[in-house]
Formats: sequence, C-alpha cells, structure tokens
Amino acid sequence: MNSFEYLSDWLTKNPIILSLVKYLLWVLIVVLVIRFIRRFLKKNLPDNTTRYKSQKGVEIVGYFLIVILSASYFTGNIKDFTLAIGLFSAGVAFALQELFLAVAGSVYIFIVKVYKVGERIEINGIKGDIIDIDSMYTTMMEIGEWVSSDNYSGRIVKISNAFVFKVPVYNYSRDFPFIWDEFDLPVHYESDLEMAKNIMKQVALEELSEFSEKSKARWKNIVNKYYIEDAELAPTLSVTMTDNWIRLNLRYIVDYKKRRVTKNILQEKINAAIRKSEGKVVVASTTMEIIKIPKIGIDLKKDS
Repeated sequence: MNSFEYLSDWLTKNPIILSLVKYLLWVLIVVLVIRFIRRFLKKNLPDNTTRYKSQKGVEIVGYFLIVILSASYFTGNIKDFTLAIGLFSAGVAFALQELFLAVAGSVYIFIVKVYKVGERIEINGIKGDIIDIDSMYTTMMEIGEWVSSDNYSGRIVKISNAFVFKVPVYNYSRDFPFIWDEFDLPVHYESDLEMAKNIMKQVALEELSEFSEKSKARWKNIVNKYYIEDAELAPTLSVTMTDNWIRLNLRYIVDYKKRRVTKNILQEKINAAIRKSEGKVVVASTTMEIIKIPKIGIDLKKDS
C-alpha cells in the first residue's frame, strides 16, 4: 500500500478529519478565487476610487461566503446558522467583545456612511486622512503631533472600528469641506487703526473671496439638511482693546486642506503692506520698552 492509499484509507476511517480537510480546501479555494479577482480588478480598473471600492466589495463577498460555508459545515444545515451563531456568541461574547464591536462598527460605517476613504477626521484624539477601511480597522495617515499645523507626521495609524460607538467622530470634509480659521494682529495704540483695518480687509478680499464663493452652495445644503442657523461666510474683522495693544481679529472660511498655506499667505501679504505704511501702522509685541531712565543723584561728599 503506497502512501496515498494509506492516507485515503486513514481519512475514510476518520470522517471528522475528512470533513475538516474538505472544509479547509473549500476555504482555500474561496480565498484564492477572491485574491485572483482582486488582482484582476487592480490591474484592469484605471480609476483609483472604482478600483478600491471594487476590491473591498469582493473582499466582503469573500468573507460572507466563508461564513456561510462554515455554518453549513459545522451545523449540518444552513437553517441552523442563526442558532449556531447565537450559541457561539453567548459563549465568547465577553472575551471577544472588542472584536464584535469592531466588525459591527465596520458595518455601521458602511451603512450610515460615518466617513469614507479620502476624508479627514479626528477620532479618539487622533487626526488624519483616511486611506483604508476594512472589516476591523480604519487606517489613517496621521496629521499633527510633533509636526505643526495640518502637516503629515509620516505615521500610519490603525484605529479599531469599535471607536465609532465610543467617542465622537470629527469630520472635516463630509457635507461641508470648509472650516473657519482666525488670524490675530496686535498693533500699537499710536497706529492708524483705520489703515490697519483696511490693510487686513483688502488682503482678505484678495485671498479669501474664492473660498467664500465656493462655500456658499455647500453651506446652503447644510442649512437645508440640518437644523442649523445661517452663518456669515465672508471674512469678518473685529477689534479688541487690551492693556497692551489693539488686537485685530480676522475670521475667515477656508478649504480644510489649505488652512496652513492660506494663513501663511495672509501673514506675508499683511506684513508687506504694513511695511509700506511708513510707520503709520506698527505691530505690537510683548517686548519691554524703557521710556525714560530716571536720574539718580549720588552725593560723594561725606560728613567729616
């Protein structure tokens, strides 16, 4: 008897092991077919968005087929699937509650559309752009931390999908891809206040009008969709008098991806305009200024 015949005879005498081997072979076939389809789609679909969604759809179908296959093998009847899942969940719910929450979170994200790939969110104190969502984790390219403003840190972060049930999700781009930002300019009390205000208004008009116009239609949709009052989308300027200087506060709306570069442009152009004011507008600072040194009289004559 050769080794193949011996193995076949041994499997015949052990029906449980034979059934397990058949099950593993079927799972392997499903995995290989899914992998082949994913590679085929990756090579033949030119659009990144379509390619990504198609691969994820095939992956979900593969998971579903494996679950059905497992149910039919280990319960003997597909009708017993619900009962088997119920008994299994009751036994391991406490140990695998995070796993169940993560899977439920992925379904919730997909159905409710909490966020999607390409959007910028902040969740559980981590901010970044979403680059992948699977059945367990949301993967983000991190923003911030030791890097200032909205720059990438270079770290890729995986967050459990269970967090959508536990913490708030801040979305920078869903429905309204604009945010409000501010820029403060402190000026001396001796400065020409009207000239300073005109400088900031003129620069804001030149650099921010595009964002104001583009945001109007999107904000109108927000007002119609949610219970929210209308808001001022054009740049606004307010004046605050402090103990040390007059603070001019410019509040404006900007594309969430261009916040840092826009603030940099505003500061450069406002600074250039102030330099051309010939001293009529002077930027204040916390540097101490000695106005006058008191005279100190010292009598070197001593009583003899």
